[in-house]
Amino acid sequence: MSRDVTLDGVTMRFGDFTAVKNVSLEIRAGEFFSFLGPSGCGKTTILRMVSGFMDPTAGRVLIGGQDMRGIGPNKRPTALIFQNLALFPMMTVAENIAFGLEMRGVAREARRKRAQELLELIALPDAADKRIDELSGGMKQRVAIARALAVEPQVMLLDEPLSALDLKLRQHMRAELRAIQRRTGLTFIYITHDQGEALTMSDRVGVMSRGQLEQVGAPADIYDEPASAFVAGFVGENNVFPGTIAAVSGAEARIDTVAGPLLARNPRGFGVGAKVLVSVRPERMKPVDGVEGPNRLSRPVDHVDFEGSFANVFLKPIEGGGKPILMQLSNDGCLAHIGEDSIFTVAFAPQDALVLGAEGTDR
Repeated sequence: MSRDVTLDGVTMRFGDFTAVKNVSLEIRAGEFFSFLGPSGCGKTTILRMVSGFMDPTAGRVLIGGQDMRGIGPNKRPTALIFQNLALFPMMTVAENIAFGLEMRGVAREARRKRAQELLELIALPDAADKRIDELSGGMKQRVAIARALAVEPQVMLLDEPLSALDLKLRQHMRAELRAIQRRTGLTFIYITHDQGEALTMSDRVGVMSRGQLEQVGAPADIYDEPASAFVAGFVGENNVFPGTIAAVSGAEARIDTVAGPLLARNPRGFGVGAKVLVSVRPERMKPVDGVEGPNRLSRPVDHVDFEGSFANVFLKPIEGGGKPILMQLSNDGCLAHIGEDSIFTVAFAPQDALVLGAEGTDR
């Protein structure tokens, strides 16, 4: 059985420093929820408040509707998987999994039976008597999950558990974790700074910056409809064109920028004269012939980063425009013909560009 987790105006201060600022959020029972953000944004502090290793300075943490203040980690219906996994090298795999049950006084035969059930769940049925040092990184990760599941938590807490794995194994373990969460139906709260992990596995994502929640939503909404310049820049790549709104027509605006006039969606209703940013994802920028039409830019190629199935093509910055302009092209056999200093004309549709408040004006 899983439970919901509610953060009600949660704040955490350490002296004069505020690590988490008035965060309110409901994580639904059975949901895979990820906190995503850079180091120092407060996401791990939130996890520690949910797990019971610290109580908030202000506000409440509720699990299944019960206020958790004063209830220690060993009394909460949660299990925490640390980044370093903390498996016991002197124990077998089965003994590691059953350790929490032993501490609770469960009989040896019942512990062994439960460990074997969990080994079946994590697809390691023959690993019960193996030593920890005989396992691969991915196997160790699954054993840590099984050990957490053994005590039948209602909320699973995971603090960047994949960060030490190589790329291929991380990608494999994303699918493994999601599959285990679906099979168990538990509430998963996942901490990461890796946008790929958050977008791939989560039902919803909370993006954090400087102790505050910038945006909460489904992965597609976070990526396609970022609520702030920070979210647009942190979750995926984007091109940013600073400018001033010159005209507004319905939900669309014309913005005067160093790249010329650009048309973009204006869902937040910025008015004429507002200083804004036009955000465009690299994959939405397409090569076109000629220079006529809206939202077209002609620039020389600065350099190309070949990524296998696609390439990142960087166009030289517009004078006074800051960073190179980035577009992503799939590997259709023509990438080899893109040379440095060759001229590219790219375009993007107005519906693929988004008007955002300039940094510092989003809140």
